[in-house]
Amino acid sequence: MNDVFPVSLVSNAHLDELTTNVRQKQISWEDFRNSEFITEEEYKVLKEYYTSTEETRAPFPEIGAILGDAIVALIDKISKVEALQQLLVLADDVLEAQENNAIYFHQTCAGNPKYPFSPLLKCLSKDDEFLALKSSKILTTLLCTASNDDGVDLRDFFQWIAAQLQSKNISVSDIAVQNLESLLKVSGFRRRFYETRNGVSSLLDLLKRNSGNPQMQYQVIFCIWLLSFEKSIAAEVSSKYDIIPIFIDVAKASVKEKVIRVIISTFKNLIEKAPEENMASMLVHKLLSFSENLANRKWSDPDIVEDIEFLKTQLDENFQSLTTWDEYVSELDSGKLSWSPPHQSQQFWVQNSTRFNDNDYELLRRLGRLLSTSTDPVVLAVASHDIGQYVKHYVNGKKVVQEIGAKHRIMELMAHENPDVRYQALLAVQKLMVNAWE
Repeated sequence: MNDVFPVSLVSNAHLDELTTNVRQKQISWEDFRNSEFITEEEYKVLKEYYTSTEETRAPFPEIGAILGDAIVALIDKISKVEALQQLLVLADDVLEAQENNAIYFHQTCAGNPKYPFSPLLKCLSKDDEFLALKSSKILTTLLCTASNDDGVDLRDFFQWIAAQLQSKNISVSDIAVQNLESLLKVSGFRRRFYETRNGVSSLLDLLKRNSGNPQMQYQVIFCIWLLSFEKSIAAEVSSKYDIIPIFIDVAKASVKEKVIRVIISTFKNLIEKAPEENMASMLVHKLLSFSENLANRKWSDPDIVEDIEFLKTQLDENFQSLTTWDEYVSELDSGKLSWSPPHQSQQFWVQNSTRFNDNDYELLRRLGRLLSTSTDPVVLAVASHDIGQYVKHYVNGKKVVQEIGAKHRIMELMAHENPDVRYQALLAVQKLMVNAWE
């Protein structure tokens, strides 16, 4: 875990309103004492804290440990929704009163190794919106201030966050993404969330659903930016989730400097942490020309000026070193084929068709996979065209294309709904047939 722990900062009007409603209800601490859920000492401290004001209550060093033990134990033992709601409000009040108060909750693990997290995780699955949302905030605060979370299975919490990111209720998804912003500031949580089923994809879906909400855009991209500090994530997040063109489109449409700033900062991380895996896709999606346009704008934040210049310099150096073949391979690596010059150059195919045979036809097989997996008509049309060109310029092309299974798929694409895909597939099949007759 980090040496300096960030504190959860969840601010949401919907959660505030729910909290206010809970405060208006009464709780009977005597019932807990009479049921022997808490000791007499804990009862007195709880009741005194609950009924006193900030000015009149005892200092935390005197009551903190007793208060933390009582709250966590009660959340663990009771099941009544109304009582749990009151306890969560109390727990959150204690945590917000002073940043250091989290220690009193962490100390409860001395009596039970599952404390303080397990009782709060239980609240996530309760059939009550307030319990889930409030406990998620408290969990985030405690996780971000913990010196050790060994032995705590957090998969359910990260899965819960991923599910809430998909909520149609903007207040719920907002709370989830704010929790995530705090959690991902801790390096140890990044990979765990990244490996959560539908975690990153839910974030990106939230981004797409909120194209007119700059604050939500910023929060989502901030989470991706934090993830990109991990080298292993930076090396694969672009190819797995295609974030580079998504972020470029957001930046082009955004009028908010902070949204563009966090996008550029994410691109910088991707280059610094994993240049080989990300540079090609950035060049293919014309990030160089976009960064040149950004460099001509006026910015209030000097950091964004530095980051744009870094991007521009790095991309330009790599662009200048690209050969035509490198450009083609980079485009194929990105999976986003377009009608760029190499595809339409007869000289390119005359010079390079045999290079598709290297490494057991690796690049040709990639073209075949794109034909089977892509839903983009441009990609399908270009891939069909390229396989046709390979067959035309390599004497044994027909046999190879048939062996890797691409011939059957191209024939299927002759019935595709897009006319350009149909046309390029037809041309490719014609080349296959001509080659066969010859």
